[in-house]
Amino acid sequence: LSSEEEQFIPWGLALTLAGLPVGALVAPYLTFKPWRKSADYISSIPSATLMAGTVGLLVGLVIASLISIPLYSLNGWLSWGVPVMVSLFLGVFGMWLGAHRNRDMSAIFPALESANGRVKVSRNGSILVDTSAIIDGRIADLSITGFLEGSLVVPRFVLDELRHIADSSDSLRRNRGRRGLEVLGRLRKDDTVPLEVLDVGIAVGEEVDAQLVKLAKGMDSPILTTDYNLNRVAELQGVQVLNVNELANALKSIVLPGEELRVNIVQEGKEAGQGVAYLDDGTMVVVEGGRRYLNAFHDVVVTRVLQTAAGRIIFAQPKSS
Repeated sequence: LSSEEEQFIPWGLALTLAGLPVGALVAPYLTFKPWRKSADYISSIPSATLMAGTVGLLVGLVIASLISIPLYSLNGWLSWGVPVMVSLFLGVFGMWLGAHRNRDMSAIFPALESANGRVKVSRNGSILVDTSAIIDGRIADLSITGFLEGSLVVPRFVLDELRHIADSSDSLRRNRGRRGLEVLGRLRKDDTVPLEVLDVGIAVGEEVDAQLVKLAKGMDSPILTTDYNLNRVAELQGVQVLNVNELANALKSIVLPGEELRVNIVQEGKEAGQGVAYLDDGTMVVVEGGRRYLNAFHDVVVTRVLQTAAGRIIFAQPKSS
């Protein structure tokens, strides 16, 4: 080696040693992390969309190969460049078209129908269940009564959300999630209403409620929920909603003004002198002037009944002795 080349050897070693930690820090962002994100994104795509996209890609490549036959006679690089560009364009376009029109392709390729997880009995036989209805727990008691017909369908992304809640660091959320898993266990053991888990994922960045409404529209099935916001959104998009809270309110006993009730006044009301009691079904009874009967049973007369989005409130006054 010449003297000039020997002078660069220490610099080369120094740059190599300095590049090792830099490479160790940068390499995961260029290899493992992009791969993991890509794998997570692909796993979140519903299997029907993947299959439809693959079919669209193959159809696009077949069409491109047929179009490219006369193009091979072109001169120079055009004989291979133009067919490559045509194949790329039609392949990507076919994959995009297949993924976005998988419902139409399901009619052409029956295999996509089963991959899409669609229950053919639709409205008569399947009811989609959301996370709030599972955590609420009353669905298990409701299924035993026999009022629900067909099968309860829990999408995989709802089950994933429930597991995520059960693994939460917040004790309240964790208990709610575990309660939901216990409810699913009860439904699984009870054969009165079949329980099915639908293998449908959720796209990255899409909300669970939006995906549930989209799935309900595709299956033409109602949604069983206790979520007021989901109820409103689904109804605006023409999806039938079975709200457990509305059912509970409808089943409460009817009370008319002038009827007498015997209630236990357990707490003070918001206004001066008011007392608050509760019926056996949880209905709140606001007793005007009932504060003096706190922690005691007393006969009251119903004056009016107020129906709100949260439920029903009964207003009453103490019965004259």
